[in-house]
Amino acid sequence: MSRIEATFSALKAQGRKALIPYVTAGFPFADITPALMHGMVEAGADVIELGVPFSDPMADGPVIQKAGEKALSMGIGMVQVLDHVREFRKRNTTTPVVLMGYANPVERYDQKHGKAETGSAFVHDAAEAGVDGVLIVDYPPEECEAFAADLRAHGMDLIFLLAPTSTDERMAQVARVASGYVYYVSLKGVTGSGALDTAAVEQMLPRIRQHVQIPVGVGFGIRDAATAQAIGKVADAVVIGSRIIQLIEDQEHAKVVPITVDFLRGVRKALDA
Repeated sequence: MSRIEATFSALKAQGRKALIPYVTAGFPFADITPALMHGMVEAGADVIELGVPFSDPMADGPVIQKAGEKALSMGIGMVQVLDHVREFRKRNTTTPVVLMGYANPVERYDQKHGKAETGSAFVHDAAEAGVDGVLIVDYPPEECEAFAADLRAHGMDLIFLLAPTSTDERMAQVARVASGYVYYVSLKGVTGSGALDTAAVEQMLPRIRQHVQIPVGVGFGIRDAATAQAIGKVADAVVIGSRIIQLIEDQEHAKVVPITVDFLRGVRKALDA
């Protein structure tokens, strides 16, 4: 059982929903990510999504794009992201960490670091660092079976996005390859855009569950405790990212972690209410 699976199993037994905060690695300061991750856990995070900075994102809105650009300007790439996870693991060996990003940094990592004997150098090094799951936005499920098998062999899950436009066929394709959880994008658009239609999400989740047996998390558009609570009534997890980035983007170093902790505590309290 992966750390992600164990986490969701424990939460289900407690009748609770997972809180999954997202932050771009190396933002807003190159060295702050491990401390920020610990703060998120202190505030009640069950899984942490760590964004891998990339120059040409497709699913990220302006807020996360800007965060990625700043992190890149400070020299944050996949090597540094894995270092952040290693540092976090020195004190926390239980909270699952998911890397969220795009194919290019993964493929480039393998080009630069060669192929490990067990397969992808990225997969080998991510497992060694303590990563539990990978969400690659532009890896389609029909092209991912070998990658998914390699991840599973190293104790990691491959997580996929589903959208309001996903067909039953696409959901079935994802279900064949995905593990850990699936991430339902609650609206048509990029991260941080639009108003969340909780009724539409409520209607979509039974359709997804006809095909997908693993937990379903919902993100894009969750901005506060109230929207998290509404989504938590129907989903297995809520994912919240752009709002955290907005809260910390202009803060001084010493305030980044306390502000994040304060915000997430409010969301956790609402989810558990």
